[in-house]
Amino acid sequence: MEHGKDADTHAHADAASNSKKLKRKNYERELEKLHVELVKLQEWVRHKEQKICVVFEGRDGAGKGGAIKAITARVSPRIFRVVALPAPTEREKSQMYIQRYLPHLPAGGEIVIFDRSWYNRAGVERVMGFCTEEQAERFLKIVPEVEKAIVDSGVILIKYWLEVSPDEQTKRLEARIDDGRKIWKLSKMDLKSYTRWDDYSRARNEMFSATDTSWAPWYVVRSDDKRRTRLNIIEHLLSRIPYGEIKREKVKLPKRHVDEGGDAYPFKFIPEPH
Repeated sequence: MEHGKDADTHAHADAASNSKKLKRKNYERELEKLHVELVKLQEWVRHKEQKICVVFEGRDGAGKGGAIKAITARVSPRIFRVVALPAPTEREKSQMYIQRYLPHLPAGGEIVIFDRSWYNRAGVERVMGFCTEEQAERFLKIVPEVEKAIVDSGVILIKYWLEVSPDEQTKRLEARIDDGRKIWKLSKMDLKSYTRWDDYSRARNEMFSATDTSWAPWYVVRSDDKRRTRLNIIEHLLSRIPYGEIKREKVKLPKRHVDEGGDAYPFKFIPEPH
């Protein structure tokens, strides 16, 4: 993991080699295969009562939400739980910082995905002045030990940082301005954050330096190509978990009787303009 001032440059040094976007047909074919493996992982986690925690961090527009949707598209939301906490309440602000995240950690048979996590303190809160430097530094000092306790309890903890280039981030944020499907993704806070690229880079590097541990390392994902990003993340996620296939009996639908008069009730069907 590189922590120096040239980390951004190195993170995108190979961009030219991947400049050709992955075709949708190829993407969907590969994603279908990976979805089958994610279902196998799900069944293994459920039967073995394993505990998996996946953390997604990165700048605004890095592709965290799209990657999480790709992971969870074909699995059970009762086993794959996505946690995206809102801003803390006044009561939560008075608690130990990481306290509000702890109840969301996985129990046996669960995979919890954090769409942003306790690392808000090392990122947006530090850069935007929502916490003091002393609070941020104290967080960076204690979080490795907290994560060690989580791992020692039997949780497989996997942390991803999605690294988007400045140009691609600009392109994605601009696309949200006039798109009614995406305008909710662009807040006043996002606009303020956008102007502080260098501050976020410094905060990221210090976060990596303090929390990139042997028991909970950071994995960086180049995220300029959304389709490749999603495939690469799922491939890597599967490689980090020693799951096996749970054998299931062949399913055969039983016989049934359908009463022809069973649809006599005057149902209120919705209009069908499509």
